[in-house]
Amino acid sequence: QVQLVESGGGLVQSGGSLRLSCAASGRTFSSGPMGWFRQAPGKEREFVAAISRSGSSTYYADSVKGRFTISRDNAKNTVYLQMNSLKAEDTAVYYCAADRGYSVSSNPNQYDYWGQGTQVTVSS
Repeated sequence: QVQLVESGGGLVQSGGSLRLSCAASGRTFSSGPMGWFRQAPGKEREFVAAISRSGSSTYYADSVKGRFTISRDNAKNTVYLQMNSLKAEDTAVYYCAADRGYSVSSNPNQYDYWGQGTQVTVSS
């Protein structure tokens, strides 16, 4: 079992930055890909970014490419999402997810464990 706890959300002005953190505990953190997803009110949960087990491969949704950076520190059991040039449309609850498998995916159904989410609000 894996427990995931997100932090770092908050209120920021358009054009600003935030860094989200996801602390993992339970099983060996480094054994699977990790992802960030988000869900805005009235919308489905959508993929934001994912990172491979080693951290050598990263993937992004087109909407955040060039603005967001995902990274992980396996020694600290933590994955990060650096968000720059934030826009009002980035407003959502952001969720961290862990996968027991091997392949990085943008499909939320592939992920086995989820955090409770952290709210990000970008004011225009």
